[in-house]
Amino acid sequence: MTSARTSSAADSAPLPLIGPFVPWLPVPDLPEPAAADGLSGARIAVKDVIDLAGAPTGNGHPLLLAGAVPATRHADCLGRLVDAGAVPAGKTHTDELAYSLGGTNAHYGAPANPAAPGHLCGGSSSGTAAAVAGGLADIGLGTDTAGSIRVPASYCGLYGLRPSHARADRTGISPLAPSFDTPGLLTRSLPLLRDAAAVLLAGTEGDDRPPLRILAPADLWSLATGEVRAALTPALARLVGGLGLPVDRAPLFDDLAPVPHADARDAFKTVQAAEVWRAHGPWVVRARPVFGPHVTERLRAAADVDAARERAARARVLAVARWLGRRLDGAVLAIPATPAPAPAHAASSTADRDALLALTCLAGLGGLPALTLPGPRVRGLPVGLCLLTVPGGDERLVAAGMAMEPGRA
Repeated sequence: MTSARTSSAADSAPLPLIGPFVPWLPVPDLPEPAAADGLSGARIAVKDVIDLAGAPTGNGHPLLLAGAVPATRHADCLGRLVDAGAVPAGKTHTDELAYSLGGTNAHYGAPANPAAPGHLCGGSSSGTAAAVAGGLADIGLGTDTAGSIRVPASYCGLYGLRPSHARADRTGISPLAPSFDTPGLLTRSLPLLRDAAAVLLAGTEGDDRPPLRILAPADLWSLATGEVRAALTPALARLVGGLGLPVDRAPLFDDLAPVPHADARDAFKTVQAAEVWRAHGPWVVRARPVFGPHVTERLRAAADVDAARERAARARVLAVARWLGRRLDGAVLAIPATPAPAPAHAASSTADRDALLALTCLAGLGGLPALTLPGPRVRGLPVGLCLLTVPGGDERLVAAGMAMEPGRA
């Protein structure tokens, strides 16, 4: 692919650290809400792939922003929260096209991480997480395709929910890879996340039955560094104690899995790439936009996915989704949200996207809900524990999280 060129500025030096909100919209001066029931007065930071009435949606790229017109209405997910009493606090930066887990944007910079100064927020809901972690918003409304709620939640010490794919209305959200895209939530407290999730998922069919077992498979935990595993062990113990259930550490990807774990991850990447190119490829070819090096590399790979590769990958995704549904039936899966804490800002990228995807792709593969909970810090840096279950089990995850934190109900 010759039409997505690399930005030399992104190659030569770390990107500048920036605030969470986009510079082309005024940020309203909203008071911090007093303690109140529900979402009344809660300030929402809106990721700039989600329509905010009266504002253009820039999708993390200045050329897309230049051609955008103000949205005539809120995206469904934002409208629900506003109707429940929440107030938009502004639009927040996102990685280019939201096609990144890094938390950087070659055109604007890298949102500074208030919870880990000098480190990245993680992407692509990077600005949204920064606004919430810095106390400039109470609710972050972002999106999650390959982990873009869960990674920033882990790096910024936040609670984060990626809803079940089938339960989350995506009307008014710019697509990345529609088979995996979903709106998601970030907060500093679990009760507020619970209340916002109830509004976001109202009218959809859920499953709040208590789990029967906890899975903490050794193969997935081994993907995290030793210090992350050690830090999250007490959090896993609180989950076990709160639910009063035993923990099963048998490998998730055992001999009965339809494909090895690495093949499942690669199938996710292939389907995601094919859909990204379907959504954005015609514009990339026509407009010849400049991207940073990491997004350029991914777009080049996406352009090369042919129909036969996509069909084969989709067959593997379907097989893994069915198998995950069986393995997680009646269970909560508990794994590290990320294999390591946030990388330093000087790295200008997540250190190993494939290592991250090995943990985060499971939710996309199965359409699963995923809840990230802050854990103890590693070298002063936040890390998170992620809970997953079968599609529709969002309420089950939130209840499990509440059981870990007595007195928060």
